[in-house]
Amino acid sequence: MTIQEAYRARAESGRLTPDPAQEAILPQLERVRAALAEAQPKRGLFRRSAPEPVRGLYLWGGVGRGKSMLMDLMAEAVREDGQATVERQHFHAFMQWVHAQMNVARKQGVDDAIKPVADDLAGRVRLLAFDEMQITDIADAMIVGRLFQRLFEQGMTVVTTSNRPPGDLYKDGLQRRRFVPFIELLKERLEVVELASPNDHRQGRLAGSERYFCPADAEARAAIEKIWQELTGGEARPEVLRVHGRDVEIPAFHNGVARAGFHDLCSKALGAADYLALAAAARILVLENIPRLSSENFNQARRFVTLVDALYEGHVQLICSAAAPPDMLYIEGEGAFEFERTASRLVEMQSEGWGAGSADRT
Repeated sequence: MTIQEAYRARAESGRLTPDPAQEAILPQLERVRAALAEAQPKRGLFRRSAPEPVRGLYLWGGVGRGKSMLMDLMAEAVREDGQATVERQHFHAFMQWVHAQMNVARKQGVDDAIKPVADDLAGRVRLLAFDEMQITDIADAMIVGRLFQRLFEQGMTVVTTSNRPPGDLYKDGLQRRRFVPFIELLKERLEVVELASPNDHRQGRLAGSERYFCPADAEARAAIEKIWQELTGGEARPEVLRVHGRDVEIPAFHNGVARAGFHDLCSKALGAADYLALAAAARILVLENIPRLSSENFNQARRFVTLVDALYEGHVQLICSAAAPPDMLYIEGEGAFEFERTASRLVEMQSEGWGAGSADRT
């Protein structure tokens, strides 16, 4: 089945709403699928060598445009063909795996820990499908160039989505000049295509929905669970973000939709860099059980203010449950006056269509 046929089948079954901008991307996806189905490993004199390389795809664009859905469509089609093995991962999860495997290789005394990791993956997988490629950690930035060069040399095909064009990856990051060759490698090996749809399909799912639930009771939990199911289909797993060499754990994550409790994000020693990484990774955050804030939990309140600022600046949509309305969350003690701006932002972030117009988000 071609990608176009699979797309039409989903549209006819009501699983997606046809979008001309998405349909314009389908030939690129079909190009990759068909080439993988046809390309076979070359036979040398004594053994099979690396397969013929297939030029991949770098698909970027705005909030909720359907990039992840299109990539899933292609990954499913490639699996059904049975001609190529597929690894489908969120980019952060993939990098976590890479770091873990490199640590194993180092313990075995190898000089170059990247080589065995890349060779192991290339020996098992033909198509590597990433969701939300982005680089926020210098350790990742220093690894990806050599890692992907090795993968491409072994015949790996890569398809990825991102919230920004390749030239904006790791923007303003430390030692970025050392990262630039990776950007050029992506442009050389992947077709860079923008999904320039005016439609935010995820925003449509939230249209008319309440987003701030108060109080945080059983009724609020049920309402949030319903929204979560609609956004993720119940498919989620923990996510770990690497920030300056540290791990920031998100309890549940699926295709840019994150879910956490207030204490997961505000009772731990997290700071602005951690929240900015979350805002870069997530398009929607479901945050539950925000308590009343005061001088008694001042550190939690201060982190919550920083979190809301990061979400606001990143145009991340917030769905939350709280013990009180925004203007009543923090009414006494040090920082109460400063919290007025946070309360105002919380109100603004609940308005219909907020966050839908940021062009540099996935």
